[in-house]
Amino acid sequence: MNKNIKQGYVLKNKMNKTIIVVVNRLVKHKIYKKIIKKKTKFYVHDEKNICNVGDIVTIKEHRPISKTKS
Repeated sequence: MNKNIKQGYVLKNKMNKTIIVVVNRLVKHKIYKKIIKKKTKFYVHDEKNICNVGDIVTIKEHRPISKTKS
């Protein structure tokens, strides 16, 4: 089974066992053919609360843990 792996940085770590990771990507515009920066926020499970704001982390796809975390 191929898991989807992404790399991003920690934006927030205020919640218990949860961090918000921002993943930046470059996308080519369909009509104008120009490169655009897009970013996506992911809620990520952090069991031991070891991540701090600004850390670069690698995340992978997993079964749903809660309503927003998967």
